[in-house]
Amino acid sequence: MTALTLCGAEVLLPDGLHHADIAIAEGQIQAAPGARSVDLTGCLVLPGIVDIHGDGFERHMAPRRGALREAEGGVIAAAAEMAANGITTGVMAQFFSWEGGMRGPDFAEHVFATVAAVAPDLATDLRLQLRLETHLLDEFERARAAVARWGIGYVVYNDHLQHDRLAIGARPKRLTGQALKSGRNPDDHFTLLVALHRRGPEVPAALAALTGTLRATGVIVGSHDDATAEARQGWNAMGATLCEFPETREAAQAAHDLGNPVVLGAPNVVRGGSHKGNASAQELIAAGLCDALASDYHYPAPRAAVERLVATGILDLPAAWRLVSEGPARLLGLEDRGTIAPGKRADLVVLEPGTRRIGATLAAGQITYLTGEVGRRFVG
Repeated sequence: MTALTLCGAEVLLPDGLHHADIAIAEGQIQAAPGARSVDLTGCLVLPGIVDIHGDGFERHMAPRRGALREAEGGVIAAAAEMAANGITTGVMAQFFSWEGGMRGPDFAEHVFATVAAVAPDLATDLRLQLRLETHLLDEFERARAAVARWGIGYVVYNDHLQHDRLAIGARPKRLTGQALKSGRNPDDHFTLLVALHRRGPEVPAALAALTGTLRATGVIVGSHDDATAEARQGWNAMGATLCEFPETREAAQAAHDLGNPVVLGAPNVVRGGSHKGNASAQELIAAGLCDALASDYHYPAPRAAVERLVATGILDLPAAWRLVSEGPARLLGLEDRGTIAPGKRADLVVLEPGTRRIGATLAAGQITYLTGEVGRRFVG
């Protein structure tokens, strides 16, 4: 980790944008100048992006169905893509689900083990999230063991069963494709879904017990795709206090009223609305109902979402950028990052003059991405 002083740029500091020099040494922001100066006149320097939920790594782990042998290379490639998009801390959200295939427990453990093996050698801080299907009751202990074994700090609950159709004995939509992805015969897959649905009465008590166990060990627990205020209130009472990707304004408002943090998907902002017809992230942000933005399925989305929020006048740049840096860092309990200040990790994104494309990303003072005019200034 080279000692550097980044000079001449406009910098987003905790109290706003200023022209300031940034000293870096030993992986942290320093109060005194470093040994070598880099002229970044005309550039913009921002805190590194903390991506609180991203599953865009799936295409790297399995570029084609069944092509799972190069997992370590996939993690490295995913980290490189994150760095190219300004992400310095990436939470890799992995399903632990009855859906099987790349969403099943076997594949999840494969991902967890691979990330654990590779992450210590990478500058980008890779972390794990376990996304547990609520009705997968027989695998709850296996999920808890995975959290303990691989030090997973974040668990969210999903429920992807089509209960309305299963309740009347109808086959869920897209069942055949889903069955093939899971490696099951469609009839066997349908039988499994019916059995899971019928165990619904057991789910609340099992989730409450698991949530208590996880929270006792410091794990952050939340829920995914809340559709109603009542659902959010129920999760809050159980201890799953983080509201991830609420589907309706009603659910987001309930979370806000309860003091539960709300995480929204950056692609929703970029698109100008949800691809599934859910609540508009732009509208929720304008209403003050968002604490953090996540890449979801597309790593370029956080930075692009900031641009969209600024261009539409919903937020200014400092406020918009906090949704991808300081906000998610705070929700994850990472007090050492998210802002540019002495003593913080040297997690930085440098935007090129003119184009405002990413020219450099530094994670804990190490260069993880470098290109263009900014690259020439660093090596010149």
